[in-house]
Amino acid sequence: MRAAVDWLFRSPRTGRLTIAQWPNLPLGLFLAASAVRRLTHPDGAAGTAVSVVAGIGLVWWASDEVLRGDSRFRRLLGAVVLATFVVGRLA
Repeated sequence: MRAAVDWLFRSPRTGRLTIAQWPNLPLGLFLAASAVRRLTHPDGAAGTAVSVVAGIGLVWWASDEVLRGDSRFRRLLGAVVLATFVVGRLA
């Protein structure tokens, strides 16, 4: 079990366990736009703009995690979020 946890959550570069971090700019952008959408329920052009900003933030964050995530878990999480976003848009 320990080997699996180490393989999944330990950073290959630093050797530290990395599960979660403070939100970075793209994730903060997504969270802020999502909060605006939930709290104000904008419609029309404003609603579209808020949704686009949220989508850009999420795709930016997920892509960055896939490419530069600190652990295999973070890279996998980014890939799952990115795939879910793309499939959701295609459906």
